[in-house]
Amino acid sequence: MRISVRNSQSVLETVTPSSKRRQGFVLVEVIVAMVLLAVAVSSLAALVFSVSHSGIRITGDAYRNGVLMNEVNRLEGIPYASILSSDTTITTGPYQHRRIVTVNEVALNLIKSVKVVVKPTNLSYKADSISFLRTNARTTKVLCTDCPNGVDQQ
Repeated sequence: MRISVRNSQSVLETVTPSSKRRQGFVLVEVIVAMVLLAVAVSSLAALVFSVSHSGIRITGDAYRNGVLMNEVNRLEGIPYASILSSDTTITTGPYQHRRIVTVNEVALNLIKSVKVVVKPTNLSYKADSISFLRTNARTTKVLCTDCPNGVDQQ
């Protein structure tokens, strides 16, 4: 009986070189996986930047709309003769801005055209404006419904 040692050695020899090739192939797989991960993370970074930029813009829009509505309500509530042009800079609070009110008299003592412009100091926010007409009351007593020609006879 003869046992061949060559066959067992040749099997070992054939296993050893292929395992050496496999170790090098694992390194290439790791490099490819890292490149794919880098591409995926950079795409997510762009998405996060876009979402944060949109959030900043929406916040600025909300503040600007609040300032515009506040100014329109204030100008609608004060007496007609008290509506004057102004240029105000607000340097406190979360929404620092410059507010410009321009008043033009369309019809003498009857109609005023009012334009409000809000210019934020933060360049991430957009400027905006609103225009409206303000009329003078025809009566001295606004709630007097039975006064002839709008003038109270008392």
